[in-house]
Amino acid sequence: MNMKVATLLSIMLIFTSCSNPLSSNQSAPSPTPSISPTLQPTKEPTAEPTETIDPLKEKIAGLTLDEKIGQMVIVGLEGTTMQEQAKEMIDKYEVGGFILYKDNIIDADQTLKLLNQLKASNQMNDIPLWLSIDQEGGKVSRLPDEFTKIPSTADVGKANNTSYTSHIGQAIGEAVHALGFNMDFAPVLDINSNPKNPVIGNRAFGATPELVITHGIETMKAIQSKQVAAVVKHFPGHGDTSVDSHLDLPVVNKSLKELEAFELLPFAEAIQENADAIMIAHLLIPKIDENYPASLSKELITDLLREKLNYNGVVMTDDMTMGGITEHYDVGEAAVMSVLAGSDIILIGHDYDTQISVLKALKENARDGVITKNQLDQSVYRILSLKAKYALEDKAVPSVDIEAVNHQIRSALQAKK
Repeated sequence: MNMKVATLLSIMLIFTSCSNPLSSNQSAPSPTPSISPTLQPTKEPTAEPTETIDPLKEKIAGLTLDEKIGQMVIVGLEGTTMQEQAKEMIDKYEVGGFILYKDNIIDADQTLKLLNQLKASNQMNDIPLWLSIDQEGGKVSRLPDEFTKIPSTADVGKANNTSYTSHIGQAIGEAVHALGFNMDFAPVLDINSNPKNPVIGNRAFGATPELVITHGIETMKAIQSKQVAAVVKHFPGHGDTSVDSHLDLPVVNKSLKELEAFELLPFAEAIQENADAIMIAHLLIPKIDENYPASLSKELITDLLREKLNYNGVVMTDDMTMGGITEHYDVGEAAVMSVLAGSDIILIGHDYDTQISVLKALKENARDGVITKNQLDQSVYRILSLKAKYALEDKAVPSVDIEAVNHQIRSALQAKK
């Protein structure tokens, strides 16, 4: 045998013997007498991977049922000053936010004071309020009269100038934010394809998907840039209707394939561009769901919007006190149906008694397990995530500089040229 090979085999034999001291042919050696076993070096245990703690999930785990239900509701209020009913909505029901309409707004100082009062009343609660408004421009303008008028969405679309669109969107966001609002129900992503449409008309950027996508997404981003959550509307598309959903329930006789090729295109693009929230319309699409309007339809909210379009942001209803709902449903029952269909926030713009009935219906059905804890927590998680995105605080705005806001609006108007 070659001397080198013999040496190598000897080394391998020694290594094998040492590496298996407890083999069946050997007994374990006794400890060396001169070394205490307790002083022998030990191998550090492998640390178990630590699970990342989600602070929002921890917070939700500590919320009461009333607090969770409250976050899923945005309500309107009466008058132009802080009323007892609004205070009760905060103190007793811990609602997630308020919407102000034109009837709630006299001028800039009054609006600022009212919003500051709502914030002050909510200081005892851990979660800050949504303070929302419908500010689109044109005929849907809730801003005080001291502000320079903002053109309609249709006028912006006709200009077909993305720089102008962005400036107008920023001016909207700036004006809304200056008063203390943090959520705007805009922009409209409906395509105005039906000349007989009584509710959309010049609220749309145009009659083609391309115009609506280009200027709708530009406006959405511009509003968001001013620290205001932008709620795009009215999914799955209110442009091809001949009935006003404020008065009754419109019907859209289109198939899913037809919607995908037209009405859904702006919403799909908004989802790709991180839409904060999507508002669901009160309209019936019998070829998708022959029984329930979109705002109450699992087929349209969960199956289409959530799963097919892959949207995991906040979903909210249009105002549940509109005729599209009240003419056909009990509003409390409809609110429960909407949550079961996949909505996160129920908007109840009017009528204190109706607002109370919705809150009670949601709580009762959650307590009885009809609305599951998992579904409740998922909705609240989406809502709190969006509030965290905009770092909401119930912090008073000391004053509003009307001239500074008007200067930005006038500058935006100049960008059209």
